[in-house]
Amino acid sequence: MLKGFKNFLMRDDVITVAIGLVVALAFSNLVEAFTDSVINPLVAGLQPDSSGLGLGYQLGEEGNAATFIDLGAFISAIIYFIVFMGTIYFVIVLPYKHIQKRRGKTVFGDPAPTKTCSECKSEIDPEATKCKFCASPQPAAA
Repeated sequence: MLKGFKNFLMRDDVITVAIGLVVALAFSNLVEAFTDSVINPLVAGLQPDSSGLGLGYQLGEEGNAATFIDLGAFISAIIYFIVFMGTIYFVIVLPYKHIQKRRGKTVFGDPAPTKTCSECKSEIDPEATKCKFCASPQPAAA
């Protein structure tokens, strides 16, 4: 039982995923610090009349953070996501694809080409002319 567990843990893909997760978590802290220290103050500076709450709209009493719609935090989260995912792609995915290509394996390949059925406009195999539903004979109406 323990030997099987050890074999599972020592598989290449499990180790690769574990290393990628650790790197992603560490990088997440770096990107979060960047957005909190650089992006958030820039976004908050776009609307100086919000009582120090940042970019957004006050619904209730002026200065009450509980009734403040914080658009700045949302914009910062979008920027965080784009920077984080872009870095993961360029730092982890592209080098991994290159290494696996040199090993003769294809990972994260392009999707298979498809074509559109001439009658129902659904996606079909590139060699087909119609999908299997449009090509099959239709039952006669009673």
